[in-house]
Amino acid sequence: MDREEYVEAVLQAVESIPPGRVATYGDIAAYVGQGGPRQVGAIMREYGGGVPWWRVIRASGVPADEVVDDQLQLLRGDGVRVTNGKVDLRTVRWQPND
Repeated sequence: MDREEYVEAVLQAVESIPPGRVATYGDIAAYVGQGGPRQVGAIMREYGGGVPWWRVIRASGVPADEVVDDQLQLLRGDGVRVTNGKVDLRTVRWQPND
């Protein structure tokens, strides 16, 4: 898969995450079958503005520092419960087969 195909695959995966669910950067990489969390993060920074980027979160359940306020507000708007600035991945993690 070349870079353009990879970018498109990552963005399509992110678009597949329904409201009320989140995925980690690593989840998206595994779903696409290439790269890792850092590569997905780089694509999201560069190209993710047109997809529900806020549904992709660190494996710790804590948003990236540079978008924390916006991301938490958007997640709450999606119905995701946020406790002490953290999302409980056990309860809201997206499973592609859901």
